[in-house]
Amino acid sequence: MDPESVAVTAGLGGFLSFFLLAVALYFLMRNMNTRMRRMAYREEQEAKAAKGDSGSERTDSSGPENGPANGPDVG
Repeated sequence: MDPESVAVTAGLGGFLSFFLLAVALYFLMRNMNTRMRRMAYREEQEAKAAKGDSGSERTDSSGPENGPANGPDVG
């Protein structure tokens, strides 16, 4: 067997692994972009609320979806 005539390539396995990594990266970047936009929007809303309150005490809950801020009420 002549070593010069043998072509070594990544083949189908290399292509599929690279393609799956690219798809995973796409979804990770999309998710990160969504989270960054959401974080920026929340910061804007908090700044508007703080500016509108002008030092008075906040009346709305700062917890998730207007729930308790300190966790569930265990009674």
